[in-house]
Amino acid sequence: MTSPLLDSILAPADLRAMSRDQLPQVADELREFLVESVSKTGGHLSSNLGTVELTVALHYVYDTPADRLVWDVGHQTYPHKALTGRRPGMARLRMKDGVSGFPRRCESEYDTFGVGHSSTSISAALGMAVAARRKGEERRVVAVIGDGAMSAGQAFEALNNAGVMDANLLVILNDNDMSISPPVGALNKYLARLLSGRTFNAARRAGEKVLASMPSVLDFANRVEEHVKGMISPGTLFEELGFNYIGPIDGHDLDALVPTLQNLRKLEGPQFLHVITKKGQGYKLAEADPILYHGVTKFDAANGIEQGKGGGKLTYTQVFGDWLCDMAKADERLVAITPAMREGSGMVRFAQEFPERYFDAGIAEQHAVTFAGGLACEQMKPVVAIYSTFLQRAYDQLIHDIALQNLPVVFAIDRGGLVGADGATHNGAFDLSYLTCIPNMVVMTPSDENECRRMLTTAYRIDGPTAVRYPRGSGPGAAITPELDTLPVGKGEIRRKGKKVALLAFGSMLTPALKAAETLDATVANMRFVKPLDAALVAELAASHELLVSIEENALIGGAGAEVARALEMAGLSTPLLRLGLPDHFIDHGDTALLLAEAGLDSAGIEKSILAKLNCPKQ
Repeated sequence: MTSPLLDSILAPADLRAMSRDQLPQVADELREFLVESVSKTGGHLSSNLGTVELTVALHYVYDTPADRLVWDVGHQTYPHKALTGRRPGMARLRMKDGVSGFPRRCESEYDTFGVGHSSTSISAALGMAVAARRKGEERRVVAVIGDGAMSAGQAFEALNNAGVMDANLLVILNDNDMSISPPVGALNKYLARLLSGRTFNAARRAGEKVLASMPSVLDFANRVEEHVKGMISPGTLFEELGFNYIGPIDGHDLDALVPTLQNLRKLEGPQFLHVITKKGQGYKLAEADPILYHGVTKFDAANGIEQGKGGGKLTYTQVFGDWLCDMAKADERLVAITPAMREGSGMVRFAQEFPERYFDAGIAEQHAVTFAGGLACEQMKPVVAIYSTFLQRAYDQLIHDIALQNLPVVFAIDRGGLVGADGATHNGAFDLSYLTCIPNMVVMTPSDENECRRMLTTAYRIDGPTAVRYPRGSGPGAAITPELDTLPVGKGEIRRKGKKVALLAFGSMLTPALKAAETLDATVANMRFVKPLDAALVAELAASHELLVSIEENALIGGAGAEVARALEMAGLSTPLLRLGLPDHFIDHGDTALLLAEAGLDSAGIEKSILAKLNCPKQ
């Protein structure tokens, strides 16, 4: 590909030095670069293609990095990264030591706020705007939030607060999925420029002062303005929150974006710009199926065929999706809830076969969990499918609304452990720690696909809150039995008998533990339950071995190893315990196998740690 304009942009200042009529070519070159680049690395595609013109316009109008751009979720920032000096590094996007797929403050001064979860941008941007006012700085602050992220409560909490702060903040709603109101061509573009202009806003403020002495006339004028604006824009809600609403405008029309942003940059106080964009814009395959091209592996840019995605073992996500449908057929009380992760959580088939029992709560994890609690109170059997990293966002609801009331809600927790390319914001590194400390919770970790199915059934049969925590991707390839069998609660099993050393493996760590045990001639227990822990099995192994080793793909502080230590203490046993798990720092993006090896959680690392504990290092 040839990209003479894009090649000349080493920083946004270079973009701002260009003439406005060059911007469409910059956008075209940038979009072509993104398709070619992501086809070689994998990553988020549809959302990034949809923000090309908006990103170009923002960096053209605003004096970044002095002016602050805060991006929500962060999966739409590849154009931003390309324009801020990181285009060469995107050849290693989401790879170890390469460019992150999300904004990171330590990566670039243009990444003003680290992000990977949704709905944080307005809160962070408001903090920056208030700080600028306190310091007497003239900088401007912009938050870019997608329509899906507007469904989370934090976004509205921030809007409610911002409307009374009188800070110089611009919130841009990137409306790319559920158009509240479509743009209406030239008239709409004209109205957006008019409503964002200083003349209109100055006249409105002056009119308010004059009419303040005539309350009845002022009330009439306000009602007229509200109804007129209501006919041409859907901004009444945002106006009521204290924002000056502009839009909607076409987010791919630079002739609309640039002058509107130039006007808005001059205005004081909270402003709200509504732009309509299209996911996958400019790449026909992504336009036709933006969900399929939301997150992709390597693919052929010419035909969209993904590489390295053959058949093979079922993923844990697929195992859950199949179990959900089978259990729904067996029990009509079952209802399934997801916070906007239907595809990622394996619920597409369920949503098609049981549409009246499928509930997408939007990106609103807190609501999703309490909603499940309400269903459980009325004798329904809710299953909440949620990523480990996103359940963190509903921790208070998990404790207060579910566990405290001992409600029978099943949490199917996907992406437990390290997730690879998405990195620290998406790693499920803490769930065993934050779940096991909650009274009434039952916490299970399957070691293979069939055990995952059986654990889900076990969880469903328990009259109280339960969690089945499974990793991303596939397991060892266990055959799936069609029956809806249960497991004895709180009971592990011996998978290998050995001498001196007993490995207590939790979930995904069973496979490397068994491999390490062959060299060490060690005993291996598949513990299955983190809570209630099989304390009898722990005591049995402690009495017959010189060293116990707990192994978990979870933060070393807290979690399964801590439960083993507690069991030993309560039993008054002094058998030494070596605890292996994820280290006490955030783990970056990269290949999952490599990251686990670095953490000492592959078979070689497990063996090395045990030999070091026994004071007999491997030759």
